[in-house]
Amino acid sequence: VQLVESGGGSVQAGGSLRLTCTASGTIFGVNTMGWYRQAPGKQRELVASVTGVESTKYADSVKGRFTISGGNTNNTVSLQMSSLEPEDTAVYYCNAHVGYNLRDYWGQGTQVTVSS
Repeated sequence: VQLVESGGGSVQAGGSLRLTCTASGTIFGVNTMGWYRQAPGKQRELVASVTGVESTKYADSVKGRFTISGGNTNNTVSLQMSSLEPEDTAVYYCNAHVGYNLRDYWGQGTQVTVSS
């Protein structure tokens, strides 16, 4: 089973992008899905996550600008990114976390580039 991401690209500061991630098959026991990002020379960091379909968490740097939706009902998660800043430039990775065996699934990553 793979997580397939789409929607990355290049945009000017202030613009918007939407990322979508879908599991290629059935993953049993997913309780949290989320988006992480990794900029050059930096550690991978959590951007946003959703547990179930309603309990969301955001990094302070994206609160009010990014919105996560979807969740474990159909193992699809989207990230609507608005008011993008050059600091948001990174490779974005989708994650699905299985609660009963603590296994993590990762997407291949999608590049988001924001120019000033």
